[in-house]
Amino acid sequence: MPEGTDWEEKAKGLLRAEMARKGVTYAGLAERLAEIGIEDNERNLRNKVSRGKFTAGFLLQCLTALGSSHLHLD
Repeated sequence: MPEGTDWEEKAKGLLRAEMARKGVTYAGLAERLAEIGIEDNERNLRNKVSRGKFTAGFLLQCLTALGSSHLHLD
């Protein structure tokens, strides 16, 4: 089972994989988030995801903005 930062790496990888699968850049993610009322910019998103330290709420916002309805966790 992953420990400490391993969970953060898994969350970061999950979000990046969904972005790649949907063909969405950080700029595109910022635009999609804005469409659902979440204001953030490309630089902040890139930094937040790269650190892997974000809330479950942020992950859900991003997945909603990306239009993801199913996730593969393995």
